[in-house]
Amino acid sequence: MTNGKELLRVNDLKTYFQAVRKTEDFHEVQATIRAVDGVSFHINEGTTLGLVGESGCGKTTIALSILNLIPYMFKTQAIDHARPIGITSGARSLAHKQVTAEAGIVGGEVLYKGKDLLKMSQEEIRQIRGKEISMIFQNPIPSLHPMEVIGFQVGEAVTAHDDAKLDTLRKLVFEYLGKVELKDAAKRHQNAPHLFSGGEGQRIMVAMALIAGPSLLIADEPVKSLDVIVQRQIIELLRQIKKRFGLSMLLITHDFAVAAELSDYIAFMYAGKIVEYSDVVSVYKYPMHPYTRGLLASVPRIDVRRELRGIRGEPPNPLDNIPGCKFHPRCDYAIDKCRQEEPTLAEIVPGHSCACFRASELPEWHY
Repeated sequence: MTNGKELLRVNDLKTYFQAVRKTEDFHEVQATIRAVDGVSFHINEGTTLGLVGESGCGKTTIALSILNLIPYMFKTQAIDHARPIGITSGARSLAHKQVTAEAGIVGGEVLYKGKDLLKMSQEEIRQIRGKEISMIFQNPIPSLHPMEVIGFQVGEAVTAHDDAKLDTLRKLVFEYLGKVELKDAAKRHQNAPHLFSGGEGQRIMVAMALIAGPSLLIADEPVKSLDVIVQRQIIELLRQIKKRFGLSMLLITHDFAVAAELSDYIAFMYAGKIVEYSDVVSVYKYPMHPYTRGLLASVPRIDVRRELRGIRGEPPNPLDNIPGCKFHPRCDYAIDKCRQEEPTLAEIVPGHSCACFRASELPEWHY
């Protein structure tokens, strides 16, 4: 585990979506979705932070916020449609409005090498994206441009930041496609993305992310939708790449095995907030938050015979305003204070933080 100089620090990040919801009497009202609600963490050079949680808890929104992509990926559009009802000439029309959510970063800091990325102009942040901070997106093949060959797309991160001669760029593309072990790269670099499998697409995405020499890699669900054999290959590839290039990494996943293998530290998220943070060994051996315990208890083990236990209920509707702790409707240890006050993330023991009023009172953990 490497404890180098701090590379990235996120302070009290808040990213909200403004959406439209329908009331019981079918009226439309404005509503706020607190997708990321006061999240703070840091990543040191050469270390990996695993961001773990259920789908919809805000993990990917954090990644897009770090790169300051949120305001440019979500815009409000209102489209009025009218379709006729009935077949008579005087048929009425039913008005239908389609509204997409508008998002914005409303507070916090994202400090990369001491500079706040959220205060940079678009020209300044473009010099950071792809070159110093790269991202592997979910679903590799759909993330690639369907009409461009993969060789061009892999080299695009270089041409976007530096002038490179065609021969030099071609050699660089072949070199990085070789580093990610893409078979027959010299022949297949002129193929379109749809001709590659999911595992090959993930290797192409890794090559795209690394070719410009970044310091920080954001890997968003890097082994999602892959079979277990290909998952193992991609995990080993990321491990080797991180060691070879001395990368820092923000790993976003809901797979606890992947997080345990690749992470030095882990943060568990629930409803837009980090509820537990620690080094990877401590958080698996001594989880403190009831949510973390519930997630770990739902994972089958081959070395211990035990009954699987899940978490009752479902993740909260992001449009609902839940008072107190957001997890209390699903928590077996909730008390009146949990229903009225919201706990803050606080250090319970050195290096291990938890957002729970009863963290020190819970029974001994047996995994």
